[in-house]
Amino acid sequence: MQASGAAGRGVTKLQAVFLSNSGTMENQPNELEPRVTELEIKSSYAEDLLDQLNMTIYRQQQQIDRLILQVTQLREQSQNASQDGAARNPRDELPPHY
Repeated sequence: MQASGAAGRGVTKLQAVFLSNSGTMENQPNELEPRVTELEIKSSYAEDLLDQLNMTIYRQQQQIDRLILQVTQLREQSQNASQDGAARNPRDELPPHY
């Protein structure tokens, strides 16, 4: 099996592919530039996504902190209400038939 363009030189297809891929260093930067650009774009998107996820986690932690504070306050209110038996609201009482 010989490559059609290199048939006169006795070059196989595998050797022809190797020879075509082993260009000079001047051609390689032009071939790498689109790949590097694509990687930079992907890196930029990944960095943006990471920033968004960090902000989401930050907001969720703030919300968790507020909810913990509210639960703590409700527990204190509940304990205070149960300690002050006379200050209870009649609406909290069950009717006698229950």
